[in-house]
Amino acid sequence: MKKRLTFVLFFVSFTLFAQDFQSNLKSEIRQTIDQLREFTAIPNNSLEHSDMMRNMTWLTREFNQRGLNSAVLETEGEPLFFAVTPIIDEKPTVLFYMHLDGQPVDPGKWDQSNPYEVVLKEEKNGKWEKVAWEVLDKEINYDLRVFGRSVSDDKGPIIMLLSAFDLMKKEGVEIPFNVKVILDSEEERGSKPLPKAVKKYKELLQADFLIINDGPLHPSEKPTLVFGCRGITTINITTYGPIKHQHSGHYGNYAPNPGFQLSQLLASMKDENGKVIIDGYYDGIVLDAATKEILKSVPDDEEAIQKRLAFKTPEKVGTNYQEALQYPSLNVRGLSSGWVGTQARTIVPDKATAAIDIRLVPESDGERLKNLVKKHIEQQGYYVTEKTPTKEERLNHDKIVSFEGGTVTAAFRTDVNNSYAAWLEKILSNTFNEDVVKIRIMGGTVPTAAFINELGIPAIIVPMVNPDNNQHSPNENLKIQHIAYGIEAFYNILSTPIK
Repeated sequence: MKKRLTFVLFFVSFTLFAQDFQSNLKSEIRQTIDQLREFTAIPNNSLEHSDMMRNMTWLTREFNQRGLNSAVLETEGEPLFFAVTPIIDEKPTVLFYMHLDGQPVDPGKWDQSNPYEVVLKEEKNGKWEKVAWEVLDKEINYDLRVFGRSVSDDKGPIIMLLSAFDLMKKEGVEIPFNVKVILDSEEERGSKPLPKAVKKYKELLQADFLIINDGPLHPSEKPTLVFGCRGITTINITTYGPIKHQHSGHYGNYAPNPGFQLSQLLASMKDENGKVIIDGYYDGIVLDAATKEILKSVPDDEEAIQKRLAFKTPEKVGTNYQEALQYPSLNVRGLSSGWVGTQARTIVPDKATAAIDIRLVPESDGERLKNLVKKHIEQQGYYVTEKTPTKEERLNHDKIVSFEGGTVTAAFRTDVNNSYAAWLEKILSNTFNEDVVKIRIMGGTVPTAAFINELGIPAIIVPMVNPDNNQHSPNENLKIQHIAYGIEAFYNILSTPIK
C-alpha cells in the first residue's frame, strides 16, 4: 500500500511538473517570437559594417542580461561575437557556433514590403496569408509561420538559445557544464577571416566539443544530427573567340566560337551518368559496409525529391542520395556568353565563361582538385593562363582558357560513434520520443573546419529549423512548431550532464 501511494504521489508530481513545463514553454514561445521580431528588424547584410555593429550591440545586451560575459572579437574582416558563462575549471566546456549575418535581400521578390519586418502567416488553400499578431495571445498555433530574412538562417536558433536560458531560470535548472558561444558575421560570405581568428583566439575558444546550430532538420522532420559538412572551392574558366564580338553572318564558320569550345570542354569532364571522369578526382573515397548502412538508415524519400525537383533520373554518383554526398561534386553554377532572350544578337561572342563550384569531402583536398581540373583542361589541348590572354598569346595558341581558382573552405566529418554523439542522440530521442536521423555528411557548407582543426575537437551539427524554410531565398520562414522544437532541444542539451 505504501509503495502504491508513493508511486501515485510520484506520478501526480511528475504530471504537474510536465504541465508546468509545457505552460512555461508556451509562454516562452510567445516571448521568443517577440524577441525574434526585434532581432530580425536589425538588417544583417555582412557587406554592411554598420549592420554588423548594430547586431553586436543587441547581442551584447541580451547575452549579458542572461549572466554571460561577452566580447566583440576583432578579425581581418567583420568581428565575431563571443559569450561565455562563468568558467568552472573542473567542468567540461561546450562551444556553440551560429551566425548572425544573412543573405542580401531583394524586397521586390518578397510577399511583404520589408523582409526585415517579420510577419505572421497561416496557410489557406495552398497560399500563405498574413494574420494579426494578436492571434498568438489567445493560443499558440504551431502550424503558423513567421516570415523574414534570417528568421531561420540563422537568427532563429540564436533566439532559441537565449530562450532556453530564460526557461532554465524559470525552472530553476543549472547548466552542468561551461558554455561558450561564438557567432560568425561573415558566414554567408564564406567566413574568410575565421581560420586566422580561431588561431588568434584559440585559448579563449578552447572547448571539449563543438555544437553547430545551422541548417534545417531532415525532410522527415525527425530529430536530426549531422556529423559533417562538405567544404567548397570555386573555379572560373573562360574560353576565347575573336578579340571583339563579330557579325555572325560575316564570321560564322570562320572565327572560333568560344561557346562551343566551352561546351565541349565541360562535356569532357563528366560521363553521361554525371560521374566526373577527370583522372584521380574520386581518389581516397571508400564506402565500406558499415558506412553504407549508416547512409541507408537516413529516411530519404528519393521519389519525392525527384518529383519536387521535377527530373526523372538522378545522376549516378553513388547508388542513392546520401551516397552522392560522400563524393566531391563538380557543378556548373553559371554560364555566360553574349546575350540571350530579347537582347540576343547575331554575333560570334568574344568569350564564354563557366562559373564552377566544387563541394569537398574530407578525403578530397580543394587545391588538389582544382589542379586536377586545370591539368585536364591542358590535356584537351588548351593553353591555360591565369589572366586575360594578350593579343600575342591569342595569335600563338589555337585554344586558350583563363583559369581562376577561388579560396578553399575545408570539409569536416566526425565519427558517428563519438561519445558526444551518443549523448546528443539520447537527449533528442528522449525529448521528442523519436528515432534520431543521423546524417554522415550534409551537402552544404558551414565554415567551421577551422575550429575542428585548430582546437582539435569533434563537432556535430544540431539543426533546429523546418526543412522548407526558404533559406537564402525570398519568403524565408520559420514554423512556430520548430521554435518550440529548438527551445526544448536547447533546454535539454543545456540541462543534461555530459557523461
